[in-house]
Amino acid sequence: MSEISVLIVDDEPQIRRFLRASLGAHDFVVHEAATGKEAIKHCTVTQPDLVILDLGLPDVDGLDVLSEVRAWSDVPVIVLSIRSDESDKVDALDRGADDYVTKPFGMGELMARMRAALRKRQKGGEEDNAVFVTGGLSVDLLRRQVTVEGTPTKLSRKEFELLRMLVTHAGKVLTHQQLLHEVWGPAQASETQYLRVYIGQLRQKLERDPAHPEYIVTEAGVGYRLRGDDEIKASR
Repeated sequence: MSEISVLIVDDEPQIRRFLRASLGAHDFVVHEAATGKEAIKHCTVTQPDLVILDLGLPDVDGLDVLSEVRAWSDVPVIVLSIRSDESDKVDALDRGADDYVTKPFGMGELMARMRAALRKRQKGGEEDNAVFVTGGLSVDLLRRQVTVEGTPTKLSRKEFELLRMLVTHAGKVLTHQQLLHEVWGPAQASETQYLRVYIGQLRQKLERDPAHPEYIVTEAGVGYRLRGDDEIKASR
């Protein structure tokens, strides 16, 4: 993670100090902003590799900061907020946040989410030509082949398209609406039952224990996330 710059946007000095010390110990270059206006200025001037964004800023709502940054930048943004309402999470993800972590938080979890977001940016559009591996799950996106612990697993077309979406955004929470829109089309964007059925089918085929999934995890009321290899290894 050497030479990777992170912008911390939070109006609480103690949170900034904690994150600065924790990230600095892992060789991140840390910048700080206490307001929305400072955050936008930093994004344009210093162009960080990743942004950790609080929503409760004193001058501008963090969601508006996110929207403004997303108008011209694809920098990974992880929302780190005390707001735990499902509507806030969905709104942030729909506006382009890569992930959403609720305070209080564990530094290990935050680091894993950061690594996933950074890998996604570094790989860019290479996913369609790559074999994605996390834990014992391997997905060849080009050949449309899936193996679990070395055993080939047959998926239906819709199951594979749903898995493709999760793989190409691995580590990122995808809302119900995002998944439905991309896999089933705009007309089905509110049919969450379709999604539950197909997620259940994927878990039956991919998970060692579908009732306690380790690959496709549920973000309650928001959507689903495919866990990356680092997170899988840490949980085993």
